[in-house]
Amino acid sequence: MVFRRMMCAALAGASLLMVGDGSAVAHRAAAQSVLTQIERGQWLLKERLGTERKVCFTNPNSFIQIAHGPAPCEQFIVSQDTHQATVVYTCTGRGKGRTTVTVETPRLVRIETQGVLDGAPFEQEYEGRRAPGSCG
Repeated sequence: MVFRRMMCAALAGASLLMVGDGSAVAHRAAAQSVLTQIERGQWLLKERLGTERKVCFTNPNSFIQIAHGPAPCEQFIVSQDTHQATVVYTCTGRGKGRTTVTVETPRLVRIETQGVLDGAPFEQEYEGRRAPGSCG
């Protein structure tokens, strides 16, 4: 009887994991659709304090994980609508973050990001504008 209860609990947990993975995939796909509105290529990101940096936007991670760069991170969409997505992400051994990308136009975005990178906190706000030229 105890073995049967343990098996039922294990199967119930496994089915919950499968549902959880399916919804995470759906959330990732939806965030990607919001970010597909953005023109690919060279972008100029200007911080609120005036610092500027160039970023090559080739995929959604270019704006979601600005502080963590191309590090492999697990992402989950917290909220979204047709012009905005908020993503939380965890980069094993490097930290985590939360980023909100608002697509004003295909050539203008607003990015708010905060989190922890290698043990140090960060918080940044950017205005991103499509720059002339391609990535190179």
